[in-house]
Amino acid sequence: MSLAVETLVVGQMQTNCYIVSDRNSHDGVIIDPGDDAEFIESAIARFEITPKAILATHGHFDHILAALALQLAYEIPFYIHAGDEFLVKDMAGRAKHFLGIAVDPPPVISGHLRYGQDIAIGVEFLCVMDAKGHTPGSVCFHNAPNKILFVGDTIFQGGEVGRTDFSYANPLELQDSNDAIFSLDEETILYPGHGEETKVIYERRIKAMREAFLPTE
Repeated sequence: MSLAVETLVVGQMQTNCYIVSDRNSHDGVIIDPGDDAEFIESAIARFEITPKAILATHGHFDHILAALALQLAYEIPFYIHAGDEFLVKDMAGRAKHFLGIAVDPPPVISGHLRYGQDIAIGVEFLCVMDAKGHTPGSVCFHNAPNKILFVGDTIFQGGEVGRTDFSYANPLELQDSNDAIFSLDEETILYPGHGEETKVIYERRIKAMREAFLPTE
């Protein structure tokens, strides 16, 4: 694998922040910096990575709380899909509501991610994949040659999926997004927003077992 993936568990909600870098150039991106900016910075220094951008799988506050601090520290852009811009703007309010804490202002959105867009990491890339459902602007970041996919809260180990009880969520769209993930190479590693990594092959099996026990008319 020519891409290196470092997993950092950050914040009160134990969010997975990923530092993804090209092993040759050491250029990298930060995915979902959910909190603990100084901890993330120390890991970047330890791994001798030069961050080029911050990417968000979606706009929930527990995935972006450290984004502004890292933007300022490294003078790098922050990218998210336009569908979740409203969540970024209300980051502080949602953090106050769910955690009861005051937080820094939200990051400055430097540009919007587009489906099918390739984001360069040295000579490697991550392709932006549609993953709406949990939020309107949820995306995954895919690298087919290395068989890796950063899925945010679209799917978790053990067949669990992101919440769809929010007013802006859509369970049917989330199902479509997961079907697209299941269509990928079975050895693709899935890096979720919370919890342990898994693989397409394992999650396909769990889905098949659950469907086998569904009642028939």
